[in-house]
This record gives sequence, structure tokens and C-alpha cells, in this order.
Amino acid sequence: MTLQQRVLENGFRRGRMLRNYLLVFAGGGIGASARYWLSGAVYRFLSTDFPYGNLVVNITGCFAIGLLMTLMEERFLSEPALRIFLTVGILGGFTTFSSFSYETIALFRDAEVLHASINILASVVGCLTATIFGMFVGRLV
Repeated sequence: MTLQQRVLENGFRRGRMLRNYLLVFAGGGIGASARYWLSGAVYRFLSTDFPYGNLVVNITGCFAIGLLMTLMEERFLSEPALRIFLTVGILGGFTTFSSFSYETIALFRDAEVLHASINILASVVGCLTATIFGMFVGRLV
């Protein structure tokens, strides 16, 4: 490979990497905004004594990643950039396990052991179940 070919190849890789960063950046903003909206909508209908908003967001996000990845890997071969935008960007910004962790620790700190335990069980079982369900639905489509 000539020097000119190597320079062109490196430039192409850098351009693709920059594009991917921009896709994650844009998708993350969309996902975070969607998380903020959905969590707020849930709290308008339910009590704030329990982190229902984050629970709904995490279960919804896990379903969505199961569905999307199954569709993109098994049904419709997708452009890698689309997968990065949707999963790492949008869903990465949408799901909230960092918030889940903090809120669970806060419940333990406030001696709300039952609520903290229910949050852990509901989040883990609900999210794993939603991911499997999303994969199942993705195979049906």
C-alpha cells in the first residue's frame, strides 16, 4: 500500500469515526429528551414515592433494544451507522440505569428497604423480560 493510499484510508477511518460520534451525540440528545418526557408523564399519573418513571423508562428501553437489535441482525440488515444512532445514541440516552442505581441506594439510605428491594427486582426482572419479549416480537415481524 502506498503512502497516499494509507493517508486516504486513515482519513476515511477518521471520517467514519467522527460520523459515529456525531450520531451518538445526536441520538443521545433525542433519547435523553424522550426519557425526561416519559418519566415526567409517568410521575404525573403515579405517586413519586417510588421511582416509577425510571422503571417504565428502563423496561421500555430494554424492550426497544431487544426489538431493534433482533430486527437489525436477523430480519433487516441495517447500516452500522443506523444501529449506532438507534442503540448507542437514542437508547443509550434513553435508559437510566445510573438513575436507577442512585434512586435504589437513596431508598436504602432512607430505610425504605422494601421499596428498594422491589425496585431492584422489578427493574432487573422487568428489563430482562422486556428484552426477551422485544426479541420475540422482532422475530415475528
